[in-house]
Amino acid sequence: MLRILFRRLIEVVIFVLVITFISFLFVRLAPGDPVLSILQVDEVSITSEQVHELREELGFNDPLLIQYGHWFIDIIQLDFGQSYLTNQPVMEMIMSGLPATLELAVGALLVMICIAIPLGSLAALYRGSWIDQISRAVSLVGAAIPSFWLGLLLIDLFAVRWGVFPTMGRDGFRSLILPSVTLGLAITSVYVRLLRSSLIDSLSHDFITAARSRGISEMRIFFVHAFRYSLPPVITVFGVSLGSLIGGVVVIEVIFAYPGIGKLVVDSIRSRDYPVIQGYLLVMAIIVFIVNSAVDLSYRYLNPELRLKERKHGKWS
Repeated sequence: MLRILFRRLIEVVIFVLVITFISFLFVRLAPGDPVLSILQVDEVSITSEQVHELREELGFNDPLLIQYGHWFIDIIQLDFGQSYLTNQPVMEMIMSGLPATLELAVGALLVMICIAIPLGSLAALYRGSWIDQISRAVSLVGAAIPSFWLGLLLIDLFAVRWGVFPTMGRDGFRSLILPSVTLGLAITSVYVRLLRSSLIDSLSHDFITAARSRGISEMRIFFVHAFRYSLPPVITVFGVSLGSLIGGVVVIEVIFAYPGIGKLVVDSIRSRDYPVIQGYLLVMAIIVFIVNSAVDLSYRYLNPELRLKERKHGKWS
């Protein structure tokens, strides 16, 4: 256990160094000048001296490595800087929008679970039946329809035509339904087919035959033995696709004007607000790393074969 924790600590240090440098480099090399956005060139007349003074004040005239060093030292001290446009602390802006983003992500996951688990399980139990055909159709349609187009369709149908749900904003549970359903349906297609194939593979193993020979009921065999054995591949894919989920949240927040950090970072990209963009990238990367670590630990819990191999390796090493 100590060896695993030490290895995780080393991974965290390397991860932070790599992700901070890459995010800083990509943001600074992107086209556009934040100085011109701050001075609002399109609205007022400014001089080249004013541009040079502001660039000097913000440190843009220093070499990139020097700029990165200053920013990294601030990050270690948990100082993400201030927004160039609003002068608000970046961490305060991110934390104010993070609850809305987490609400949307959790809502999408709940929609996915409510659809993928029953549909994938029934498709595995009744292979070749009409339920299996429906699951296949849902997977194909879900994979083919872009999430932003589906969101626009749901807005037109349920908000504009029927007036059942609000079109934008974050005002209670009703405003969360449409964006959650949109994102949930977009990610459901992958997990329906994955759970189906994983369950079919689990039901073909020898331990299932042995359980049936002992007279264990089919429902217990399915939910206690086969279903648990089929979860590790699904959880692993979830950890890998978490970045796609975060990207989907950004798109959906823009479409529904949902005030989360996805919409915040899109507005910041338009205005070249470097501190907010870099803070967002770092926070999202840390969240992805934490979730992937949790997925790895859950994989060890759900897969007894892996735990047995680790114990044997620890015994003989």
